[in-house]
Amino acid sequence: MCLGIPMRVVEVNGYSARCEARGEERTVSLFLMQETAIGPGDYVMVHLGQVLQTMTEREAEEAWELYDQILAAEGGPPSA
Repeated sequence: MCLGIPMRVVEVNGYSARCEARGEERTVSLFLMQETAIGPGDYVMVHLGQVLQTMTEREAEEAWELYDQILAAEGGPPSA
């Protein structure tokens, strides 16, 4: 199963962004979002190193809540 990961943009540099989620940082590509203004503090959905869409902070929180429920059902690590 492949899931997109909600992340908060920390810094934008051209077509790349440094994003953070749950203490982990990744540099991701903004190439697919060229027509959308994205800046620090924005929330985005990341899949395979690409930003696929923007989202609200609440949407990101809801996605993480669902992921936590899935992990709990699978016996995975508790949420941070």
